[in-house]
Amino acid sequence: MVTPLLGQDAEALRLWVESEGQPAYRAQQLHRWLYQRGLRSLMEVTDWPKPWREKLQDVPVGRSHLLRESIAPDGTIKFLLVAADNEAIETVGIPGPGRLTVCVSSQVGCPMACCFCATGKSGFARDLGVHEIVDQVLTVQERFEQRVSHVVFMGMGEPLLNLDAVVRSLTVLNRDIGIGQRQMTISTVGVPGRIAELATYKLQATLAVSLHAPNQELRAQLIPTARRYPLDQLIADCRNYVQSTGRRLSFEYTLLSGVNDELKHARQLAGLLRGFQAHVNLIPYNPIEGGEFARPDNERVQRFAQELARHKLVASVRRTRGLEESAACGQLRRQQVP
Repeated sequence: MVTPLLGQDAEALRLWVESEGQPAYRAQQLHRWLYQRGLRSLMEVTDWPKPWREKLQDVPVGRSHLLRESIAPDGTIKFLLVAADNEAIETVGIPGPGRLTVCVSSQVGCPMACCFCATGKSGFARDLGVHEIVDQVLTVQERFEQRVSHVVFMGMGEPLLNLDAVVRSLTVLNRDIGIGQRQMTISTVGVPGRIAELATYKLQATLAVSLHAPNQELRAQLIPTARRYPLDQLIADCRNYVQSTGRRLSFEYTLLSGVNDELKHARQLAGLLRGFQAHVNLIPYNPIEGGEFARPDNERVQRFAQELARHKLVASVRRTRGLEESAACGQLRRQQVP
């Protein structure tokens, strides 16, 4: 199988161009077309001789096909992209004042099976390649006609189960597209050994760890993989990550009404995270089809946040975006392409 051109760096493109018997400067032209002009076919590269373009017309660039988009009242857009093997990828563009965030997927579906997440309930197909991750950012950028400023690996899938492709795509987004690493976030629910492995890359991106429960018993009920990766070990790995990298962590906590949003849970969470200079993102549950949970009302959410503050834990409530089009946190789902 021929490796798609998207996701390759300038040096790799130079080697490919020269292997085709062309001068090295053609690689600079290709790089510009790939990462600045949204190239979809080598036939579009008008800088190149037409006979050579025709010879290369079947070389895969690595762009997906946009099947449909859904626009929420707040301007958030969910995109359903179709890959070369007909697998579907959902990604979300979230506009804001002076910024444009892309919530990217790292897998088709997700094997973690968290019971409050639509992706986890929809099964797992495969990891995404570097080109498929980068393509999501380019798709959003082209649709909004605005430079992407922030990227969060919070879409479909567990990023640390596809760590090599995630790190390589982050590097491409930074070096070849120009998005700062500090404007990128990698979210994980926790995979044994992978937080330590991520630390070896010395990235400037933020690591966000999804807890969703303040004790092992409750976490194991909500997240099946927590039975093999106990909460105390996850927290120990987080402390080692901070010590190794010097980077602060953020933690994510989905509030499920009557399940994990009581004041005693807030106090347990504050105790669990004592000593971390960390920020907690509170995420009111976003309803999903067939879900068994309920979203807490605003009063319960604020009480929980205030209890954390009383125990000196910095927290904020994440603003829900794209809810009406099932584009909010936990609502992306593996789709079947007709």
